[in-house]
Amino acid sequence: MMTKQVRYEALVKALHGDLYRYAYWLCHEKQVAEDLVQETFLRAWRALDSLKDEKAAKSWLITILRRENARRFERKRFDMSEYEESTITDTQSASHEQTMESHWLRDKIAQLPNEYSEPLVLQVLGGFSGEEIAVMLDLNKNTVMTRLFRARNQLKDILESEPAKRGLYNG
Repeated sequence: MMTKQVRYEALVKALHGDLYRYAYWLCHEKQVAEDLVQETFLRAWRALDSLKDEKAAKSWLITILRRENARRFERKRFDMSEYEESTITDTQSASHEQTMESHWLRDKIAQLPNEYSEPLVLQVLGGFSGEEIAVMLDLNKNTVMTRLFRARNQLKDILESEPAKRGLYNG
Protein backbone atom coordinates (compact mmCIF):
# COMPACT_ATOMS: atom_id res chain seq x y z
CA MET A 1 0.00 0.00 0.00
CA MET A 2 1.42 3.36 -1.05
CA THR A 3 1.71 6.10 1.53
CA LYS A 4 -0.16 9.36 1.05
CA GLN A 5 3.13 11.17 0.36
CA VAL A 6 4.16 8.70 -2.37
CA ARG A 7 0.70 8.88 -4.03
CA TYR A 8 0.80 12.68 -3.90
CA GLU A 9 4.31 12.95 -5.35
CA ALA A 10 3.34 10.58 -8.17
CA LEU A 11 0.31 12.76 -9.00
CA VAL A 12 2.36 15.94 -9.02
CA LYS A 13 5.07 14.39 -11.19
CA ALA A 14 2.63 12.88 -13.68
CA LEU A 15 0.13 15.73 -14.02
CA HIS A 16 1.83 19.02 -13.15
CA GLY A 17 2.55 19.90 -16.81
CA ASP A 18 -1.01 19.18 -17.96
CA LEU A 19 -2.49 21.20 -15.11
CA TYR A 20 -0.17 24.13 -15.77
CA ARG A 21 -1.04 24.21 -19.49
CA TYR A 22 -4.75 24.15 -18.68
CA ALA A 23 -4.39 26.82 -15.97
CA TYR A 24 -2.43 29.02 -18.39
CA TRP A 25 -5.16 28.61 -20.99
CA LEU A 26 -7.73 29.72 -18.40
CA CYS A 27 -5.92 32.84 -17.20
CA HIS A 28 -3.27 33.70 -19.86
CA GLU A 29 -0.81 34.72 -17.15
CA LYS A 30 2.21 32.66 -16.10
CA GLN A 31 2.28 33.65 -12.40
CA VAL A 32 -1.48 33.21 -11.93
CA ALA A 33 -1.33 29.80 -13.63
CA GLU A 34 1.48 28.73 -11.32
CA ASP A 35 -0.52 29.91 -8.29
CA LEU A 36 -3.63 28.05 -9.50
CA VAL A 37 -1.67 24.82 -9.93
CA GLN A 38 -0.04 25.21 -6.52
CA GLU A 39 -3.40 25.80 -4.84
CA THR A 40 -4.90 22.86 -6.77
CA PHE A 41 -2.21 20.52 -5.50
CA LEU A 42 -2.58 21.88 -1.96
CA ARG A 43 -6.31 21.12 -2.04
CA ALA A 44 -5.57 17.74 -3.61
CA TRP A 45 -3.20 16.90 -0.74
CA ARG A 46 -5.90 17.71 1.80
CA ALA A 47 -8.51 15.61 -0.04
CA LEU A 48 -6.26 12.84 -1.36
CA ASP A 49 -8.00 10.16 0.71
CA SER A 50 -11.21 10.90 -1.21
CA LEU A 51 -9.55 9.89 -4.51
CA LYS A 52 -10.36 6.19 -4.75
CA ASP A 53 -9.60 5.59 -8.44
CA GLU A 54 -6.14 6.71 -9.61
CA LYS A 55 -7.39 6.63 -13.22
CA ALA A 56 -9.74 9.51 -12.37
CA ALA A 57 -6.93 11.66 -10.91
CA LYS A 58 -6.50 13.93 -13.93
CA SER A 59 -10.18 14.86 -14.23
CA TRP A 60 -10.39 15.20 -10.42
CA LEU A 61 -7.48 17.66 -10.43
CA ILE A 62 -8.87 19.60 -13.41
CA THR A 63 -12.17 19.96 -11.54
CA ILE A 64 -10.32 21.28 -8.47
CA LEU A 65 -8.38 23.70 -10.70
CA ARG A 66 -11.55 25.00 -12.35
CA ARG A 67 -13.12 25.63 -8.94
CA GLU A 68 -9.99 27.37 -7.73
CA ASN A 69 -10.03 29.58 -10.82
CA ALA A 70 -13.66 30.49 -10.10
CA ARG A 71 -12.74 31.35 -6.49
CA ARG A 72 -10.15 33.76 -7.84
CA PHE A 73 -12.96 35.85 -9.33
CA GLU A 74 -15.03 35.67 -6.17
CA ARG A 75 -12.10 37.12 -4.20
CA LYS A 76 -10.98 39.78 -6.65
CA ARG A 77 -11.81 40.94 -10.15
CA PHE A 78 -8.80 41.02 -12.45
CA ASP A 79 -8.52 43.22 -15.50
CA MET A 80 -7.69 40.52 -18.01
CA SER A 81 -6.77 43.06 -20.68
CA GLU A 82 -3.60 44.00 -18.79
CA TYR A 83 -1.93 40.59 -18.67
CA GLU A 84 1.58 40.27 -19.95
CA GLU A 85 1.78 37.73 -22.74
CA SER A 86 4.24 34.91 -22.13
CA THR A 87 4.67 31.65 -23.90
CA ILE A 88 3.79 28.24 -22.49
CA THR A 89 5.88 26.38 -25.03
CA ASP A 90 9.47 25.53 -24.27
CA THR A 91 11.29 28.07 -26.41
CA GLN A 92 14.44 25.95 -26.49
CA SER A 93 12.66 23.07 -28.22
CA ALA A 94 10.09 25.02 -30.23
CA SER A 95 11.07 27.14 -33.17
CA HIS A 96 10.00 30.77 -33.39
CA GLU A 97 7.59 29.78 -36.17
CA GLN A 98 5.98 27.07 -34.01
CA THR A 99 5.65 29.53 -31.14
CA MET A 100 4.02 32.13 -33.38
CA GLU A 101 1.66 29.51 -34.82
CA SER A 102 0.78 28.36 -31.30
CA HIS A 103 -0.05 31.93 -30.24
CA TRP A 104 -2.01 32.50 -33.44
CA LEU A 105 -4.09 29.35 -32.97
CA ARG A 106 -4.65 30.08 -29.26
CA ASP A 107 -5.92 33.55 -30.23
CA LYS A 108 -8.35 31.95 -32.71
CA ILE A 109 -9.63 29.51 -30.07
CA ALA A 110 -10.00 32.45 -27.66
CA GLN A 111 -12.39 34.06 -30.17
CA LEU A 112 -14.86 31.22 -29.57
CA PRO A 113 -17.49 31.65 -26.86
CA ASN A 114 -16.33 30.05 -23.59
CA GLU A 115 -19.04 27.38 -23.78
CA TYR A 116 -17.32 26.09 -26.94
CA SER A 117 -13.66 26.87 -26.25
CA GLU A 118 -13.51 25.22 -22.83
CA PRO A 119 -14.63 21.73 -23.94
CA LEU A 120 -12.37 22.00 -27.02
CA VAL A 121 -9.33 22.86 -24.91
CA LEU A 122 -10.12 20.06 -22.44
CA GLN A 123 -10.30 17.61 -25.35
CA VAL A 124 -7.28 18.84 -27.29
CA LEU A 125 -4.96 19.98 -24.50
CA GLY A 126 -6.17 17.69 -21.74
CA GLY A 127 -6.88 14.63 -23.87
CA PHE A 128 -10.21 14.05 -22.14
CA SER A 129 -13.10 12.11 -23.64
CA GLY A 130 -16.55 13.62 -24.12
CA GLU A 131 -17.77 11.67 -21.10
CA GLU A 132 -14.95 12.97 -18.87
CA ILE A 133 -15.54 16.55 -20.04
CA ALA A 134 -19.25 16.18 -19.26
CA VAL A 135 -18.42 15.22 -15.67
CA MET A 136 -15.92 18.07 -15.25
CA LEU A 137 -18.26 20.71 -16.68
CA ASP A 138 -21.35 19.21 -15.05
CA LEU A 139 -23.07 18.82 -18.42
CA ASN A 140 -24.85 16.06 -20.33
CA LYS A 141 -22.46 14.13 -22.61
CA ASN A 142 -24.62 14.94 -25.67
CA THR A 143 -24.37 18.65 -24.82
CA VAL A 144 -20.58 18.36 -24.66
CA MET A 145 -20.43 16.52 -27.99
CA THR A 146 -22.63 19.17 -29.62
CA ARG A 147 -20.44 21.95 -28.23
CA LEU A 148 -17.29 20.21 -29.47
CA PHE A 149 -18.84 19.84 -32.92
CA ARG A 150 -19.86 23.52 -32.99
CA ALA A 151 -16.46 24.62 -31.63
CA ARG A 152 -14.66 22.79 -34.42
CA ASN A 153 -16.99 24.25 -37.05
CA GLN A 154 -16.63 27.80 -35.70
CA LEU A 155 -12.86 27.42 -35.51
CA LYS A 156 -12.81 26.11 -39.09
CA ASP A 157 -14.83 29.15 -40.21
CA ILE A 158 -12.42 31.51 -38.42
CA LEU A 159 -9.40 29.80 -39.97
CA GLU A 160 -10.91 29.77 -43.46
CA SER A 161 -11.71 33.48 -43.25
CA GLU A 162 -7.98 34.26 -42.99
CA PRO A 163 -6.32 32.32 -45.83
CA ALA A 164 -3.37 34.71 -46.24
CA LYS A 165 -2.34 34.44 -42.59
CA ARG A 166 -2.76 30.65 -42.55
CA GLY A 167 -0.30 30.34 -45.43
CA LEU A 168 2.21 32.47 -43.53
CA TYR A 169 2.57 29.89 -40.77
CA ASN A 170 2.03 26.54 -42.44
CA GLY A 171 4.19 26.95 -45.51
